[in-house]
Amino acid sequence: MTKGHVRLADVAKAAGVSQGTASNVFSRPEVVREEVRERVLGVARTLGYNGPDIKGRLLRAGRVNAIGVASVEPLAYFFEDPWARVLMTKIAAVCDATGTGIALVSAQNQQKLAWNINSALVDGFILLCVEGGERLVELTRRRQLPFIALALGGADTSIPVIGIDNLAGAAMAARHLADLGHRRFAVLAIDHFDDHVGATTPGQEARSLKSTSRDRLLGYWQTLAEFGIERESVPVHGTRSDRSSVDTALNALFATPRPPTAILAMSDRIALFAMQWLTERGIDVPGDVSVIGFDGVPEAATAEPGLTTIAQPFDEIACRAVSAILDDALPDAQETLDVTLVIRGSTAPPRS
Repeated sequence: MTKGHVRLADVAKAAGVSQGTASNVFSRPEVVREEVRERVLGVARTLGYNGPDIKGRLLRAGRVNAIGVASVEPLAYFFEDPWARVLMTKIAAVCDATGTGIALVSAQNQQKLAWNINSALVDGFILLCVEGGERLVELTRRRQLPFIALALGGADTSIPVIGIDNLAGAAMAARHLADLGHRRFAVLAIDHFDDHVGATTPGQEARSLKSTSRDRLLGYWQTLAEFGIERESVPVHGTRSDRSSVDTALNALFATPRPPTAILAMSDRIALFAMQWLTERGIDVPGDVSVIGFDGVPEAATAEPGLTTIAQPFDEIACRAVSAILDDALPDAQETLDVTLVIRGSTAPPRS
């Protein structure tokens, strides 16, 4: 036999013990006499046997006590994006309390996506399906493990989902600024429409595959209409949620004769980039321009001024998601959780 094909049965035979005794040497050494234990370990070293297959043992036991967290984004997304980072922090805290492990799975490489999902040694998956998570759902279903999707849009009600009320949250944001007296608005949108970054048209917005963006836009439009603000009068600029594309959008918006006095940003990250741009150009926030974000990440509270935002219930999302996998508590229908308006220093009435 070659060293790469040595089995536990081979070690037991060479050491003159039963396979059960040999197994105990590796898994329950305290129940084996010392001289027998040393003999078996010596034979194992000689034959090149490094111990039983941990993966196989865990799979035979039917539970590995670990959760997979998968995203269509690169692995760096879990650490760099404020929304993903705070959500992972909350999930990790729940897992720590239960002694549960976490495996991160990236779906950015489509060629290796199926292998990543199929090889992950987990009891189930939490899918961060902010956008484009249908492929993740398809592969996870094939794996036949429990899964819960977060922030997945779409009409397939058979997919267990924990999401937030994006429409209501956007409505809160627009109403807050309109109640303050603002009438000149602009929207900085999540990601881009039809691979287009910059000013968008109603047709591009309607065709957008980004369900989160569509719902938030609809919440803005419905509320602003109550104040007599027409949809066509509110420019929407798509961004890639990075500083460069936010700068490009604001350069265009503030080159117009009547720039906005209120910015509806679809994420805190975009809002914080916008505040940096405004401050660097001597445009006072909120004296000249009010900015409101969406998410409720920790950075919103520590910004100067503090960012007014629509806060997601991260603790509740994390607890429900982990429980769905560990406690076999998948929701019967798609759950929608409420969001909260958090007012800070980045919003105020417009100047007279």
